[in-house]
Amino acid sequence: MSDHLSGTRALADPAIDLTDLFAFPSPSQAGRLVLVMNVFPNARPGALFSDAASYRFRVRPASVPMRDSGSLFDVGTEEFALTCTFSAPVGPDDDGEPTQQGTCVLPSGESVSFLVNDERGGEGHGVRCYAGLRLDPFFMDVAKEVETRASRRLAFVPKGTNTLEGADVLALVAEVDVARVFGASSGSVFAVAAETVTAGPYPVRLERLGRPEVKNILMSDNGVDTANKVVDLRDLYNEEDPFRLGPTYVDAYRARLNANLVFFDGLDGKADWTMRPDGTHPLTELLLADFLVVDAAKPYAEDSYFEIERALLEGREHATCGGRSINDDVIDTLYTLIVNAGRGPRVSDGVDGTVPASREFPYLAPANPNPPEQAATIPTAAASR
Repeated sequence: MSDHLSGTRALADPAIDLTDLFAFPSPSQAGRLVLVMNVFPNARPGALFSDAASYRFRVRPASVPMRDSGSLFDVGTEEFALTCTFSAPVGPDDDGEPTQQGTCVLPSGESVSFLVNDERGGEGHGVRCYAGLRLDPFFMDVAKEVETRASRRLAFVPKGTNTLEGADVLALVAEVDVARVFGASSGSVFAVAAETVTAGPYPVRLERLGRPEVKNILMSDNGVDTANKVVDLRDLYNEEDPFRLGPTYVDAYRARLNANLVFFDGLDGKADWTMRPDGTHPLTELLLADFLVVDAAKPYAEDSYFEIERALLEGREHATCGGRSINDDVIDTLYTLIVNAGRGPRVSDGVDGTVPASREFPYLAPANPNPPEQAATIPTAAASR
């Protein structure tokens, strides 16, 4: 699943378990960028954000170089962070549930306050914020994806089963006036990542997230990576800075991706990607730069995930906003890319959506008041990864 249950630390504390990250231009207001971070897979009514952690959106200006420059995305060192923290829960609300107050500190140091589960959110200084229980927007046939890797063949069926149907998550939404908050000189293309860190003066990274399914699919253990047979790389990877991998384990991540990408390329019985002379897969370095890339100046678009990255690989100008919308079918996009390089038929898991997201703040569909008991099925599928 996108980033649900992506490591032992995430399994131990669902309140800091990042499940999804989205970044897209506002569908209704030009010049505004929407950032969405989801946590707490299979959240139940009354689920709370951690008051011992900070939830952070990290945004940096980026540019797309010419293909012959020998580089990937040029990501600046200037950073615009939006950091959300939550109070300890206080007495029950009218529905008998505990309540929390949230605060989002902006790049300027100014802050916006809001009440968790208040649809109106909080607004000020060019940012509107929301936090609360919403329907999990991710959709995927987890069982068939797991079977695909276990059987080493495409096991998807035309009509799949959405494993996460009806499940809820805790969502954080920040809608940002780009020029006011990031500055007119920041441009329109941004690299976006999310992380949870311990609260306090010496924060420790707990989880990080950029693109969906990097940890649970692309870095999964499929028995083809001969360099890494013991350690779960996901926990190590979660500790890395999204914009700067440390030197200690980067070769381990690179070896896992190189091996797995060849594995996925062969699932349809043929090779569509050509390895580079040094044995590196053409996607490896791009995927190691693990963040969403979004152009806030382009109109809102769905099914735009990875479009800017594909344009970079193909040496052309990107045509859409890229990033990732809430309704994006990222599993189909990902599997088509890694299996046939986009040169063959679209590879689909047979699940095309769930309850559609809105085009109005706070965007995600309302929570299911009676979510299914999925605690037994989801961890079992994740554990096989």
